[in-house]
Amino acid sequence: MTDSAGQRPLLEVDGLVKYFPVRGGVLSRVLGTVRAVDGVSFAIPKGKTLSLVGESGSGKTTAGRSILRLIEPSAGRVLFNGVDLTKVDRRAMRRYRKAMQIIFQDPYGSLNPRMTVYNMLSEILSTHKLVPRAQRRQRIDELLELVGLPPESADRYPHEFSGGQRQRIGIARALAVEPELIVADEPISALDVSIQAQILNLLRDLQKRLGLTYLFIAHDLSVVRHISDYVAVMYLGRIVERGPVDEIFAHPVHPYTKALLAAAPVPNPRRARRRQPLAGDVPSPINPPPGCHFHPRCPDAVAACQVSEQRLVEVTPGHWVACSVHAPYVE
Repeated sequence: MTDSAGQRPLLEVDGLVKYFPVRGGVLSRVLGTVRAVDGVSFAIPKGKTLSLVGESGSGKTTAGRSILRLIEPSAGRVLFNGVDLTKVDRRAMRRYRKAMQIIFQDPYGSLNPRMTVYNMLSEILSTHKLVPRAQRRQRIDELLELVGLPPESADRYPHEFSGGQRQRIGIARALAVEPELIVADEPISALDVSIQAQILNLLRDLQKRLGLTYLFIAHDLSVVRHISDYVAVMYLGRIVERGPVDEIFAHPVHPYTKALLAAAPVPNPRRARRRQPLAGDVPSPINPPPGCHFHPRCPDAVAACQVSEQRLVEVTPGHWVACSVHAPYVE
C-alpha cells in the first residue's frame, strides 16, 4: 500500500482483531467473546491525521491500544514503517515505543499525583537514555514551553494545574521521546468546551512544527473536522466508512455516518438541521446482530442487511463504504 506520492504510509493496519473472553462460574469457564475490534484496516501517511470516530463501545480505544500493543491484538497486522509490530518481541518492541506514544483521555488519572512534572519527565528521559542528567532541566523547560507552559511548572504537582494544563503536561510527556506517531485517545473529551479548541490548535501546531502523525480517537465528528486529513467511522468493532475528511463531510454515504453528522451541533442558532435520530442503543459486542451490525437501528435497512456481512466498497477514489443498500458489494 502506497500513497499518491508513491511512499509507504507510516502506519498500516490490516485486519486488526481483538477479542476478549468472557468468563464466569466457579471454574471461570469461557462463556462468550467480546468482539471489541473485528477486522479493522486503514493506513495513515506520514505527517497526516486519521480520526477514528464512533459512539462509546464501538471499539475505538481498544483499536488504538492494540496498535501500540498496550494490549495484545488477537489477529491482524500492524505495520510501522513497514515493520509488522505484531511479530516483534518485547525487547525489540521497547525500541519502537520511542517512536509511538499515546495521549490519554483523562488528564487527571494519567499523571502520577506523587511526582512533580520535572520528576515525571526526567524519568522518561532517563529510562530511554535520551538526555544526560546535567542537561535534563534544559530539555524539560523546552518541552514545557513547546506545549505552552512556563518552565517553573516543572516544580509543581499535577493537582496544582487545571484540566487543560494537565493535558498539556500529558502532551509534553508524549513528546519527550520525540515520537513519529501519536495516538490521541479522546484527548479533549474530559475538558471544558472553552479549553478544547486550545488543545486542538496546540496539536495542529505541533504536527506542523514536528512532522507528527496522529491517530485521533473521538466520538464527535464535529470535533475532528478541522484536525483530520482522513476519517474512519467505526461501529461495533468494524469500520463502516472511511475516506478524506472533506469527502466524508460533504458526501456521507453510510446511514450511521449521516446520523453522526446530523447529531453534531450547528454554530448558527437560526440554521435548522434535519436530525436523524437512531433507535435503540449500541448492541452488545458479545452477541452482535448477524449481517450488518447496524441494521437493527438503520432507517434504510432491507432484508439482505440481516444476512450478508457488508464489505468495504470504494464509491469514489479513496472513499470506502460498507453498506449493501448504498454501496452494494459486487463479486
